[in-house]
Amino acid sequence: MRRAMRPDTFLVLLALLLFASMFLSLVTGVIAVSFEDAFQAFTSTFSDNTALNHSQQQAIVVSIRLPRILLAVFVGAGMAVCGAAMQGLFKNGLADPALIGVSGGASLGASVAILLSSTILASSSFSNGIFENALSQFDEAHYILAHKYLVSSMAFLGGLGATAMVYRLGASSSGMSVATMLLAGIAITALAGAFSNLCTYLADDIALRRMSIWRMGSMSSADWPDLMVAGSFIGFVLVVMPRFGRVLNALLLGESEARHLGFNVSAVKWQLIALTALAMGAAVSSAGVIGFVGLVVPHIVRMIIGPDHRYLIPGSMLLGATLLVLADLGARTFLAPEELPVGIITAIIGAPFFITLLLKQRRLLNI
Repeated sequence: MRRAMRPDTFLVLLALLLFASMFLSLVTGVIAVSFEDAFQAFTSTFSDNTALNHSQQQAIVVSIRLPRILLAVFVGAGMAVCGAAMQGLFKNGLADPALIGVSGGASLGASVAILLSSTILASSSFSNGIFENALSQFDEAHYILAHKYLVSSMAFLGGLGATAMVYRLGASSSGMSVATMLLAGIAITALAGAFSNLCTYLADDIALRRMSIWRMGSMSSADWPDLMVAGSFIGFVLVVMPRFGRVLNALLLGESEARHLGFNVSAVKWQLIALTALAMGAAVSSAGVIGFVGLVVPHIVRMIIGPDHRYLIPGSMLLGATLLVLADLGARTFLAPEELPVGIITAIIGAPFFITLLLKQRRLLNI
């Protein structure tokens, strides 16, 4: 099938689209900010001009919207790149980063953290005794901040722990079995889902709402500390992952062919799993569970420029970032001043596209 566009041209267009979507998101919201005010508010942050009368615009642009947009860029790019890597590793276009258990484990970790903070840390019986003095030093803002980082940390550890279990079940003395690891991922995800549902059953109304919102995904709590932590982990993966383009192309031919070409297939498998767990753990812990980005974006890029992972990985990176930035923009403007969880927007976009893709493939098979 003839490609409709050159890969390098497509990547340049995606980069321009990403920057345009970021700037559009920066100036659009409940409080509109002009292009000039956004530029001056941004530049005044890095200058010594304290007399500039743009304090409100500066707070909106630099403290609220910019970290949120950049977090969406990292999370969207990380999910899409990990989706492309998993589809290449499993040689299955239906593969998703969640198949290795990281999303299920992160959801369980966050559910446990929310349940603990709501039913134990905030309970008067727990605050009595040795914890009473410590808790009395926290005002409401500090408690919210502590709750936020507890949830993020538990989600990150839960995602890594679930992935480690999947890897341990899939590994043997003869090497890693992709099929076994896939089945182990399904089992661990189901087990984590069962315990997450147990946490939901035990939660009170406040904790139940927090769990529901977290599982739908949101960028609303993004700030510069969140961005620095998540961006460090995901950024590392985004830098390293394109190096696997050639070996993923070789794996499309088969594992034995990849070995004959000189690639250490066993090492590549665990490296890809580790990188995916790292990026997805950071993404889910900072933004919650956001579906369809890692599944749909690689399909779109593959349809336009073909299956060559040397271009598929950076293309997925750019398109995933763009998609999530625009989805987050829609989430905070469609029902303004109310805000939708961004996972709802990605599902509304991704599910119809995926169904259309499945129907198209079915028609091709019938031919």
